[in-house]
Amino acid sequence: MSNEFFFTRLQYESGDWDVDQRMPSNLLNSLVEYTTLQVDTRERIISLESEEIFKSPFCYLSGHKLVQFTQKERENFEKYVRNGGFVFADDCNHDIDGLFAKSFERQMEEIFGPGQLAKIPNDHEIYSIFFNFEDGPPTTSQELNGWGDDLVHDYLKAIRIDGRIGVLYSNKDYGCEWDYDFRNKRWYKIDNTRFAVNIVLYALTS
Repeated sequence: MSNEFFFTRLQYESGDWDVDQRMPSNLLNSLVEYTTLQVDTRERIISLESEEIFKSPFCYLSGHKLVQFTQKERENFEKYVRNGGFVFADDCNHDIDGLFAKSFERQMEEIFGPGQLAKIPNDHEIYSIFFNFEDGPPTTSQELNGWGDDLVHDYLKAIRIDGRIGVLYSNKDYGCEWDYDFRNKRWYKIDNTRFAVNIVLYALTS
């Protein structure tokens, strides 16, 4: 079995899971650039119904539309998270009336219970585990560009399992913010994918 880190995108039946197509390569490039991790630079797309997700150190889930897990998807999602897996779920925030956000949050409530998807404090270790973000989650230029709820969220939410984040949930549209060819980073005064490094390192070490 390879010791390389690899990026898994979760494919689910109900929505448009295949969004922000350049984001994974950009995130993976940041891991190569800033860390000593051995990195497989190919994105892996794995069905949430597949047993392959249990081999994944990190999973990404996003979309604009409805999230309504099948019974098998729901079972695998819960089993993966409860057994030490990490899912980063990001709301693309361009859906009419916030459909992705509302339906994903409802799925989390049904799986883990009311109130379990809760705000994390802005001094949580995920904001300082590698790069330091003193004000909590970095802002994006995408958050007010869609229908969504038309709010700037100065926090992230999470499902915690025994004190560890198992599901990190963002309404900030990091996927779109990081959806550019990694070779264009030279045009950025500050690399906006640095927070992605924190997320991955937290997932691997918590």
